[in-house]
Amino acid sequence: MSKPAAPLKGRAARLARLMPSTGPSTAARTPFVLLVVLLLGGGLITLLLLNSALNEGSFRLSELKRDTTELTDEQQALQRDVDSRSQPDALERRARELGMVPGGSPAFLDPDGTVRGNPTEATAPPPSPSPTPSPRASAGAAPDPDGSASPSGSAPAPAAESDSATAPAAESTPPPTSPGR
Repeated sequence: MSKPAAPLKGRAARLARLMPSTGPSTAARTPFVLLVVLLLGGGLITLLLLNSALNEGSFRLSELKRDTTELTDEQQALQRDVDSRSQPDALERRARELGMVPGGSPAFLDPDGTVRGNPTEATAPPPSPSPTPSPRASAGAAPDPDGSASPSGSAPAPAAESDSATAPAAESTPPPTSPGR
């Protein structure tokens, strides 16, 4: 039979104590090492997925910020357009282009049906000279409403004179009003 191993002495004994034995303890470490490797790998994959999701959210956020900036610029341009068109002189010019005239003196209806004030008919003022000549005016002679031709420099008779005969009849009957105004 074999001779029992003699105990180690000195330097060899110290080295033997530092070196682990290759017995059953090595087999117990293998599942633990595999568990640690799997946890680290799973953590790295989770971090990679989280990072890519954050980058996607960042790209979406920058796209939404750009869209917001564009829409804000458009809204401000539209607001400037509304402001310029709602100035009193622009409103007056547009109303004249549509054929509207300034109103006369207003009359009010009291709740009992009596008229308060003296209503007058709104009449169109004589046309103002335009800075650019019209195509008919440059032709030399423009026909008047009564059919006669007038030279290009003269203006037709204002319509206010022909309306003066009907003004007293208009004063006797008040213009219709809508409720709540």
